[in-house]
Amino acid sequence: MRRRSITGPLIFCGLAAAILAAAAPAAARPRATVSLKLSVTTADLGQKVSFSGRVAPRLPGQTVLLQLRKGKKWTQVGHGRLNRSSMFTIKSGFHSAATLKLRVKVPGGPDNRAGTSPARALVVLPVPVGIHKIQHVVVIMQENRSFDSYFGTYPGADGIPAGTCVPDPATGTCIAPYLDTNDVNAGGPHGAANAVADLNGGAMNGYVGQAEKAQGCTTPGTPECATDVMGYHDGSDIPNYWSYAKNFVLQDQLFEPNASWSLPMHLYMVSEWSASCTLPTAPFTCTNELQNPGFQDANPNDQLLGPQPNYSWTDMTYLFHKDGISWRYYLKQGIAPDCANGAERCDNAPRQGPATPGIWNPLPDFETVRENRQMGNIQDTAAFQAAAQAGTLPAVSWVIPSQAVSEHPTAKVSTGQSYVTNLVNDVMKGPDWGSTAIFLSWDDWGGFYDHVVPPVIDGNGYGFRVPGIVISPYAKAGFIDHQVLSHDAYNKFIEDDFLSSQRLDPATDGRPDPRPDVREANPLLGSMTKDFDFHQKPRAPLILP
Repeated sequence: MRRRSITGPLIFCGLAAAILAAAAPAAARPRATVSLKLSVTTADLGQKVSFSGRVAPRLPGQTVLLQLRKGKKWTQVGHGRLNRSSMFTIKSGFHSAATLKLRVKVPGGPDNRAGTSPARALVVLPVPVGIHKIQHVVVIMQENRSFDSYFGTYPGADGIPAGTCVPDPATGTCIAPYLDTNDVNAGGPHGAANAVADLNGGAMNGYVGQAEKAQGCTTPGTPECATDVMGYHDGSDIPNYWSYAKNFVLQDQLFEPNASWSLPMHLYMVSEWSASCTLPTAPFTCTNELQNPGFQDANPNDQLLGPQPNYSWTDMTYLFHKDGISWRYYLKQGIAPDCANGAERCDNAPRQGPATPGIWNPLPDFETVRENRQMGNIQDTAAFQAAAQAGTLPAVSWVIPSQAVSEHPTAKVSTGQSYVTNLVNDVMKGPDWGSTAIFLSWDDWGGFYDHVVPPVIDGNGYGFRVPGIVISPYAKAGFIDHQVLSHDAYNKFIEDDFLSSQRLDPATDGRPDPRPDVREANPLLGSMTKDFDFHQKPRAPLILP
């Protein structure tokens, strides 16, 4: 007996079921509910605003629409897509000053009826006000100079005290500060142990001994016993730096955020912490590390030691990416400008470039940068100069030197000053000057003498005092800022300007890590807004040779 196929009836039943499902009344499908939060409620013209929220039921992959109320109608002005958690973020800017009403709509589909969020108000200001007049922050970070070594004799600043003389263990005498017009300096060692020794319990007199020890000094009068850590420069040999101080703002109580060398400092510059982590995707495996973050040092001449470090904790670029704030990390190609672990001298220093992770280029080793596909934001310094000249600067720029232009001993001071002057001139000559603030500083003290005892705020810092200069059309003229500051204040200013004062705070930033404190919120830290007068007429450029 021949068996009859039942394929036909099965197909018919399946089609019938699909037709019946499609024809099911809308009431049988749940209405989408939408939450909506704005990153800010007041924005400047063109400022990117983040609209974020969640949709229920879970509809991963579904399109969501950002709508603006115009008269009696809602008009689409943006769109996004729900992630696997049914969450969305849409970024948009507005170019007309008004109070806007916005909402997010989820269109109807086979699993849901259409739904909308409550309408939210956004005030778009006609012109930027206050700190928001600064639309571009440029951080130029040079290398290895203490405040007293560059501005210890600057009029009105907290400079070198009269009668200063630091013990010289080699001779049993002492060395007083002296004017050093040499273009090349040696400096001293500047790791965590050297910081403790230079500080010497607050006596601030270990500089000469540490330099001599690092140089192998055993016999007074020999080259190994010659040290220049007590030497200082003045307006005669760093005239442009003194001109910037005279015409803009000099900060005489700006401290390195960490009492150690360049790598921990650069980590603080971009993330407000220095740590080592066990797993690249697990921030809670990170533990505090002041001297050797990310790796264990096995060879003092090797700049990229052991396995590639994993920086799992949260950094500034995570906040920028989340809120749609543009940033770039500009790195000058060449030899890296420091020794591993802050040694005084080193051989075999490697070449650095945007694609090469290193001591002065730590961002490629941050999990957030890789995860958010932001590696393209790390670029050559030539791209900064092109952006400055074209008027396309991002909101935040970090500009990092190579050895030759860094002022890190034994690089020439004059070469570094010329390099910085050219960067500043490029900004001043470009279309973005009227809305830019330049923060110029040096990453650590480099073993050079400074007389001010650093405040202690946690186990990592502060470190020694370094020069700080603020250059902007809204910077006060000839102002010396005596507030207690550190490089943490740069991020605090950036967060207040672009991130609605969101800190790198595990409790609120959306990506918790075990950092010991929230540096930007420390009550001792001053506010760099005091260096500005946002009511004054914008200052003209100061183009220097």
